[in-house]
Amino acid sequence: MTVLDHKPETSFGNNVFERLESEVRSYSRGWPAVFESASGSWLRSEDGKDYLDFFAGAGALNYGHNNPVLKSALVDYIMSNGITHGLDMETVAKRNLLETFERVILKPRGLDYKVQFPGPTGANTVESALKLARKVTGRESIINFTNAFHGMTLGALSVTGNSMKRAGAGIPLVHATPMPFDNYFDGVTEDFQWFSRVLDDSGSGLNRPAAVIVETVQGEGGVNVARAEWLRALADLCADREILLIVDDVQMGCGRTGAFFSFEEAGIVPDIVTLSKSIGGYGLPLALTLFKRELDVWSPGEHNGTFRGNNPAFVTATAALEEYWTDDALERGTLRKGERIRQTFMNLTDMFDGVSTRGRGLVQGLVFDDPSDAQKVCGLAFERGLLAETSGPSDEVVKLLPPLTISDDDLEFGLNILAEATAQVRA
Repeated sequence: MTVLDHKPETSFGNNVFERLESEVRSYSRGWPAVFESASGSWLRSEDGKDYLDFFAGAGALNYGHNNPVLKSALVDYIMSNGITHGLDMETVAKRNLLETFERVILKPRGLDYKVQFPGPTGANTVESALKLARKVTGRESIINFTNAFHGMTLGALSVTGNSMKRAGAGIPLVHATPMPFDNYFDGVTEDFQWFSRVLDDSGSGLNRPAAVIVETVQGEGGVNVARAEWLRALADLCADREILLIVDDVQMGCGRTGAFFSFEEAGIVPDIVTLSKSIGGYGLPLALTLFKRELDVWSPGEHNGTFRGNNPAFVTATAALEEYWTDDALERGTLRKGERIRQTFMNLTDMFDGVSTRGRGLVQGLVFDDPSDAQKVCGLAFERGLLAETSGPSDEVVKLLPPLTISDDDLEFGLNILAEATAQVRA
């Protein structure tokens, strides 16, 4: 009997998600509701219950759900029969995005980056960054960091730290070497002592790498925040040894930590930057790979993809840049709201043993010594109408990623839910 002849015994229920969707689904297990509509910082399930969103599409909805400014631009574009699928052809929508990105983001920051459209996802931009670094330098090895997360495709997985996700590759993940992220040794050992030593020691066995890839804040890794001085030291180390520096700003870019790029606070200029998630503004798939002009050694078509020309996403990305990044109002609001979360979390750490906090801007984490407590807090929060996820190697962190546009009242409402849930779990 062949595999095709075999018909497994299956118990079919009335839930089409359980009946047909793969067991790989995850968020739906922690948030067992069928969502029907969304606006701003809120989602509504089909049974009419409202949920405040402190998740924001894993950082893909920095400007909230169905943002009216972006929706209006999108609807107008669709109704005018604008190009939807354009591969890498030149279109009006792409030109508008490039011109706006240069005027609003690059020039004010003195950045002379070329822009590549590598495909629609964060993994796409990471893959293109790794390939480009290897092509430019002629070297194979990449340095990554403990607890890093860069995506689920093979190249991105090779520089990801999570053992469960890495195991899913099914093959050896090679040509990447992990180094300790900032504060990995709790401040006891200088983070760069080992890294710089093995780079300069001809007997270390470490091949000189093509690039270093780093997140300024490790979101999936547990809201681990790199200090500005650590990032500057890393940038100097790379420059001194002719190693390219890649900053993965897929989740932390587009204002999540305050400034548009998360590395701005450190005053560094990466060789390559990866952007996705909220660069499209509306939740539409879009990714950009930015790199210094002299690194543009691609041959035409050498890295491509069918859906890299998502023109509706170009439209909403352009509208988001015009609406939120021509002044510093959003940045100031993000920092202020982030401080409000930090104050709430600091109060909780004072009240309960085994609880700590860390974060930057509007990515904040409440860390539990007992990982099960973090999962319980998120479960209770969901029952009370709040979406928040866990992160970290043991899911020990309650990670907050609310929309940057969230109102003060909604933020306060959600923080009260989290405080009550924490008190109930730790009672």
